Amino acid sequence: MTWSEMQPLLEQACWDTLYMVGWSTVIAIVGGLPLGILLVLTDRGGLLQNTVLNKVIGQVVNIARSMPFIILMVALMGFTRSITGTTIGREAAIVPLAIGAIPFFARLVETAVREVDGGLVEAVQSMGGNTWTVVRKVLVPESLPSLISSTTTTIVALIGYSAMAGTVGAGGLGDIAIRYGYQRFETELMWITVGVLAVVISLIQFAGDYAARGLHRRGGQSGAAPRLRLLRSRAAANSGSQASVGTGQSAGPADADTSAEEPAADVSKVA
Repeated sequence: MTWSEMQPLLEQACWDTLYMVGWSTVIAIVGGLPLGILLVLTDRGGLLQNTVLNKVIGQVVNIARSMPFIILMVALMGFTRSITGTTIGREAAIVPLAIGAIPFFARLVETAVREVDGGLVEAVQSMGGNTWTVVRKVLVPESLPSLISSTTTTIVALIGYSAMAGTVGAGGLGDIAIRYGYQRFETELMWITVGVLAVVISLIQFAGDYAARGLHRRGGQSGAAPRLRLLRSRAAANSGSQASVGTGQSAGPADADTSAEEPAADVSKVA
């Protein structure tokens, strides 16, 4: 097979792989991010402590993660057909890819969120922040570099999953490697496909690491500790102002009584 014959096949396969991985990543983030945060919030000592719910969610996540992707893909064929109308092609491959990636990403999110300094959470709570405020203002922003790294890891894993999806006609680079490289003994095309996959994964990993390092440098070295001190000082100032207001209100009637007694004393002196 000449390069002019390989080129259109590789271009279409690359676009198919990026299409499948892109949509699967979006769905994995939308489903895995709240699931991972919920695992932290419902854990023992969490803001929404619920041991039963935490164990149920954790067990479902563990079962889904333990299933090999090729088996998961076959097991979900009926569900995939009911959603997309088919079990082959890149649209059909998105369903098992996303379902397999959600629990994987959820565990990574859980690990990232657990690394957030508990003092920041306590400081926000002392200022009257509710659970949603803690999640939005503390847990997600403080764990953002780790979340970026987790997303990068998920994308790399999804590229590997998409290659396996090619064995059942999902398209993409895995399909090219199987149909041409293995079944038709086009060894050169197979190794080119492997090289393209290596380049794509390296670029994605580099971009993810660069973004995570940038966020860490911008907010890591002087981020958590100063914010913690600032939040605590604000909480102390708020409590101090509330205490002073309370003291002023309680001292008001006494001052009024004293001022009322002073004219009487002056009148007795005049008399």
